[in-house]
Amino acid sequence: MKALVIIPTYNEIHNIEKMLKLVPNLAENLEVLVIDDGSPDGTADVVRRIMAEDSRIHLMERPGKLGLGSAYVAGFKYALARDYDLIMEMDADFSHNPHDIPRLMEAASKYDLVIGSRYSNGVNIVNWPFKRLLISYFASKYVRIITGMPVKDPTGGFKCFRRKTLEAINLDRILSDGYAFQVEMNFRVWCKNFRIKEVPIVFTERLNGVSKMSRHIVWEAAWMVWHLQLLKLLKQL
Repeated sequence: MKALVIIPTYNEIHNIEKMLKLVPNLAENLEVLVIDDGSPDGTADVVRRIMAEDSRIHLMERPGKLGLGSAYVAGFKYALARDYDLIMEMDADFSHNPHDIPRLMEAASKYDLVIGSRYSNGVNIVNWPFKRLLISYFASKYVRIITGMPVKDPTGGFKCFRRKTLEAINLDRILSDGYAFQVEMNFRVWCKNFRIKEVPIVFTERLNGVSKMSRHIVWEAAWMVWHLQLLKLLKQL
């Protein structure tokens, strides 16, 4: 199956070249779409240079920091307008191990959404401060309790969707960004009775660049689960 890996970027010049040299060679019919939000460090310039050498690399440039959720929605629409069978989400900073891509793709032959899970087999996170680890772990439990989703890592951002899964979701009605975006996508997929599979991964904190995590992102995820439950009750998902 033909697959597209969507990688949002903002100031990832230290990571993006290595990532783009590696990812397309991990499986057959695998391409990459970088969505850059106007990185002032020249990330997009690096992508354009690699594009000139490799037709499997694509670039979408946006005028500024418009948010993770809107970047992925733009990427999903790009994929659905073309002939991709699998659409993946992945970070640019190597916190997601690119070598796990074939594992997620293989699982997607049987499931409609595959999540690279940090918590499906214990806690598999390397180099996070203990406070951040606690926030993430208990946030995942909180989401699971409020929504009822049988997903141990609902905020994870390493995923593989089958085409039909995204086609069934009204992307113009997505409400959120950040962690909340990941929760919302999982919830919408689950409410439509698609099959979800968690594949254990090891998440490693970035070595280069700066984390995009903020207090706003955490609070958005906290209240969004209640909003989603309300929409479900009102049959407006």
